[in-house]
This record gives sequence, C-alpha cells and structure tokens, in this order.
Amino acid sequence: ALERLLSAYGRWFHNRTQRTLVPTRRTIATAQGMGIGNTALWSRGVDCERFSPKKRSKSLRQQWGLNEDDRAVLYVGRLAPEKNLPLAVVCFERIRKLYPTARFILVGDGPMKAHLEARHPEFIFCGMQQGDDLAEHYASGDLFLFPSKTDTFGNVVLEAMASGLGVIAFNDAAASEHIRHNDNGMKAPLHNDDNFVQHALKLADQPSLLRRVRSKARLDALDLSWNQQIDVFERLAFNSYTQVSSHADNKQSFPVL
Repeated sequence: ALERLLSAYGRWFHNRTQRTLVPTRRTIATAQGMGIGNTALWSRGVDCERFSPKKRSKSLRQQWGLNEDDRAVLYVGRLAPEKNLPLAVVCFERIRKLYPTARFILVGDGPMKAHLEARHPEFIFCGMQQGDDLAEHYASGDLFLFPSKTDTFGNVVLEAMASGLGVIAFNDAAASEHIRHNDNGMKAPLHNDDNFVQHALKLADQPSLLRRVRSKARLDALDLSWNQQIDVFERLAFNSYTQVSSHADNKQSFPVL
C-alpha cells in the first residue's frame, strides 16, 4: 500500500542530489527505471592482502576431512531463504556424485542453519568467521557457490576471486560486473538453475580449467583494490563538487545506494 508513496519520496530525494552512486550497471538501469537521474557507477573493492591464496591451510582442510586433491565446495554468507541455498545443496550433491570425497563447507549463520544441520549432518558448518580466520576459510576452498539472485552486489564474490577460488554465480550483481564466463569464473543466466549446476559440474570435473579459472580470478581481483575504488570516488566527488560550486545556491548531498 505504501509502495507508490515511498517510490515517489525516493525519487524526489535522489533527484535533489548531484549524484546517486550505485554498485552495478543493472542497478543504474533499475534506478533510471524508477525515474532517478544523475546516477553513476561506483563499484566495490576487495582487500587482496587479506584475501589471498597464500592463506590456504593444509591443517584446516584436514579438519574438513580433505586431502590436497579433494574438492572443498564453499559457501560464505547468511544461511537464509533469500540466499537460494536449496540450489547450492542440489549443486553440491551433483558434484559429490562425481567426487564422493568432496565436502560442502558453509561459513555463516542464519535462520536456516538448524534445518540444514538436521537434514545434512555430513555438511561442515563453520559458523561466523571474521578477519584472517575468514580469509583462511576462503583460501582453503576450491569451488565457490554463490546461488543468490537477490543481492545488490555480493562482496563475497570479490573475496572468493581474491582468494583464488572457482566462482559459480548467476549473471547478476558482482558476477555480471567482474566475472567473464569460462575465463575467470562461471556465470549462468539469472533464471537458469540447471545452467548454474552444469557450470559447477564442469569446473569440478575439469582440473585444468579449474586451475586456469582460479589463477585468472586472483589476477583480476588485484585490479579491484579499495585504493582504486577510492580514486574513482574522489573523481566522482570532485566532478560533482565543481558542478555544485558553479551553482552556489544549490547545496546538495551525495548519497550512495
């Protein structure tokens, strides 16, 4: 009942600003479709010193019951319905048919955790991880499943790339901006779940492709540092400031979506 009122307010608010910064081109299209003009792209960065393949831990993998050549299939994020976790479960079970020694590692917490633990006691639930512990969990994986269709961006995709993982995601949000299919990761059309599963199976079953994808993902992540993103922000802010300065009576804010 409030949708029209809130949309009108959001449109009024953002159109009074000099710029509204959004993280993806799709979000620009969405904002423009709402009647919000003067949008600009400002993506996200990733700390490639913290998130690095160098953090790979043999002892952690052993705790997970994995040898070096076994597959660690990783999910990092909230364990909640909006993250499309049933697809990740189906995907892993298909992988396990090819590689019975594979393990599904879930890092995070949320309302679905108890249900998943009860139905899948063989999965490894690591709970919330932060800082270097989180980086170690990333780097100790092999494939990274990001089945969400609702995230505005999905910083975990960049963290997985920086950690040198084979990312499988939908062609949306961060993946649409930064993953080149079959090169530095795999991405499926947004409404094609079967395609998502097939891409994961392909990466799991082709070691040479997986090695190449993981290497390219790390190299590309190095170009996504926060320092570079800060430079982009400063240029956008400076351009907007000069425009505002030329209209001294137009004092505007600078929101970020």
